[in-house]
Amino acid sequence: MADYYPLIARAIAALDPNAPGESRRALYERARTALIATEGFRDVLEIADEGRFDQYDIFIEKPKPLVPRHLRFTVPERLDVHGAIRLPLDESAVSALTARLTALRIEAVAVSLIHAYVNPVHEQRIGAILADVCPTVSVTLSSAVCPEAREYERTSTAVANAYVQPLMAGYLGRLEEMFRARGFRATIHMMTSGGSLTSLETARRFPVRLIESGPAGGAILAGRIASERGEHEILSFDMGGTTAKICLIENGQPYKARSFEVDRSARFMKGSGFPLRIPVIDMVEIGAGGGSLARVDELQRVTVGPESAGAEPGPACYGRGGVEPAVTDADLALGKIDPSRFAGGKIKIDPDKARAALDKAIGSGRGLNPDDSAYAVAEIVDENMANAARVHAIESGKDARGRTLVAFGGAAPLHAARVAEKLGLDRVLVPSYAGVGSAVGFLRAPIAYEIVRSAVQRLDKFDAQAANALYTAMRAEAEPIVRRGAGDQPLTETRSAFMRYRGQGHEIAVALLARPYHDDDAVPLREAFENEYRRLYSRVIPGVEVEVLSWVLLLSAPAPVGSVVAPTAPRSYTPKPARSRPVFDPETGEFIEVPIHERSALRPGAAIPGPAIIVEDETSTMVPRLFEANISRFGYIELTRRKI
Repeated sequence: MADYYPLIARAIAALDPNAPGESRRALYERARTALIATEGFRDVLEIADEGRFDQYDIFIEKPKPLVPRHLRFTVPERLDVHGAIRLPLDESAVSALTARLTALRIEAVAVSLIHAYVNPVHEQRIGAILADVCPTVSVTLSSAVCPEAREYERTSTAVANAYVQPLMAGYLGRLEEMFRARGFRATIHMMTSGGSLTSLETARRFPVRLIESGPAGGAILAGRIASERGEHEILSFDMGGTTAKICLIENGQPYKARSFEVDRSARFMKGSGFPLRIPVIDMVEIGAGGGSLARVDELQRVTVGPESAGAEPGPACYGRGGVEPAVTDADLALGKIDPSRFAGGKIKIDPDKARAALDKAIGSGRGLNPDDSAYAVAEIVDENMANAARVHAIESGKDARGRTLVAFGGAAPLHAARVAEKLGLDRVLVPSYAGVGSAVGFLRAPIAYEIVRSAVQRLDKFDAQAANALYTAMRAEAEPIVRRGAGDQPLTETRSAFMRYRGQGHEIAVALLARPYHDDDAVPLREAFENEYRRLYSRVIPGVEVEVLSWVLLLSAPAPVGSVVAPTAPRSYTPKPARSRPVFDPETGEFIEVPIHERSALRPGAAIPGPAIIVEDETSTMVPRLFEANISRFGYIELTRRKI
């Protein structure tokens, strides 16, 4: 199967070059979408959570609401926090709205009513009226896409899903037609942000779940590698053209989250974007990719990102009009990239243009030659990534040290060893087809579906019957979705809950046993919560009641079988390099001749001492002086730091 990975990835790209970013692109295009809310709650998107992502910036510019105020409407209705109807839905008001929606040429409508996550009856009735009167308008109900407490986040998620839906439905329809025209008759699956596969039908209903699907594929690849090798602690490192993504992997499973932000007005600054509450793999993203631009700031410091040169015009070395130096320009100037082999030789790049851009933007007037300027850029971007990994690990209650770094993406293998050095890591793995690692991860992801339901329960008044009924209903909803692609395969049910001490503003995820509950399970539930709370915060709070805010069910089919493992460890040998080229040596500040190895020519057992470079069409792996590279029985490049 592994031999087909790059072929399948290229075939998908050939079908539609916009495919990987279609859902994210739809968010930025702002389709013509309206919002229907409860009377008196028209400005939920404007008020948000009343927070400021930069409290000391008096000129702060918050992101514009996803739906402008003149397209936000309200209807009389009201439910209480328990879902009881306090004011019946005024259906005549809904009917009156349909004419306005038609006149305004609305393509999609999000419906988000107060407490609809507890009782969706009013939202469902509005959806039925709209479907009858405006059948061409896409309708998203917040109770379907995000049945959770927290009004702003639920509304934001419903709106995002609504205006992504028309574009994504069209794209997915064309994708299906093109596959069918080529004779493909099997079920087509889409990758979700949570790291699982889902059907086209589900993707059409909830396209917002696909927004972070690309990075999720890479995390799944790293998780499967960890499982194959019996590694318990992995740090996933995905560095592409614009960003670097870092994810913690524990026992083969990437860390998960329930929310993230898109379209940040202050890029990479938490709180400056639109929150989405969907299942997502928890990773930190920073502006550190091959296209990230380098400059000198007002304090005369070399900085990198978050601005990016993008594909057009691209880094200066592309020769397409870009004049500012990017990370790729620095790597090229340092000799890490072979200009004749970039992108398999399909993109011609110019080292002289890279050096000129670095000299003008970084070195000019500061006593730095182009080599020093390039090294400064490389060091800054590597330190940025290492620092992001440290912070992400600490915020998750973990330590980045002692882990194995799994590097993939077009730029990650070039920088992985140096990032590992900065983090105090001794081992780096570069999997096969690392340059298209996320696409490979897609092929290793399981078919699964995750459901979250908010239903507050205090553990001192634990109602086992209500919890069992809720999980039974969630299973009944999830199973048909998973069965569409999984058929009769055995399914695994994984449960968790979001719990907190009463009075706290946020909750933590706690794993639960997938079995019927009894009223006396309140004790083990509290123990599970306190164990996780202690792991995160090194303490518990005695004498305070614990409550469950939301319940989670993940139903999944078996993951596809991975690579075939050689029965015995390969015999070690020293391969002959294909050629050599000058590469900048930071220890001496000069260029030295470094052997170049073609990855396609290396067999399991190959041992290559650093410094060296291992090249392939999609990426290159830098082996520094203090590391040795070995080709494992899996075909992975294993970089191990030598003892000094």
